[in-house]
Amino acid sequence: MTRLKQLFNWRNYLQQAAAAIAIVLIASQMAVLPALATGVYEMPVLSAGDRTWVFDKGDVLSRSSESNISSVLDTLEQKTGKQVRFVTIRRLDYGETTATFTDQLFEQWFPEKEDQTNQILLVLDTVTNSAAIRTGEGVKSLLTDEIAQSVAGETVQVPLREGNKYNEAFTAAGSRIATVMSGEPDPGAPEVVDNIQVEGTFKKAEETDQGNATVIVVVLLVLATVIPMVTYFWYQGFS
Repeated sequence: MTRLKQLFNWRNYLQQAAAAIAIVLIASQMAVLPALATGVYEMPVLSAGDRTWVFDKGDVLSRSSESNISSVLDTLEQKTGKQVRFVTIRRLDYGETTATFTDQLFEQWFPEKEDQTNQILLVLDTVTNSAAIRTGEGVKSLLTDEIAQSVAGETVQVPLREGNKYNEAFTAAGSRIATVMSGEPDPGAPEVVDNIQVEGTFKKAEETDQGNATVIVVVLLVLATVIPMVTYFWYQGFS
């Protein structure tokens, strides 16, 4: 009876341990998503005369690309006085859209109407790859709303659809905006090449992580139940 009692105590211990691990894993999965979200309140304050043109909070641009893009935008500002800023973020807060985030950030960075006049702000959420653009009234004579939306919806999106080519997307966007704002003809959106591909069956990294956590939880719960049963019947066979 003593050994049998120890066996059931061992089973209870395994079940409790598995349940505790399951709770930790589930809680960690739930905590990771909000932690990665970027709110307007987390963006750096843009002080007067700030010459930072790229804010890569999504960490998707190489150093060389960020440097080249910044150089193009800095030259544009020196030539025309028009300021362009690119922002990438990792994830939006719950209920937020790229468009609402962009509007809020634009208002936060440039609260006065006169400050907004010569500004262009392009934001990309790297989880959904959705982009939005906001422009001041002083740039619309050259960068019309139609061209601006084409930059966000085509110039940025085409390289992303071809394989998350963030460096290419923002380099092309910077070049197109700089060309238009310099008074030259709009080069237009990139050509879309139709490549017929069979949809891949591979899961995204986030789906894989969550799937792995679920599998681990299930396996632990099964083991916590099966191992004591097997041990019990094995013990009975020799008694």
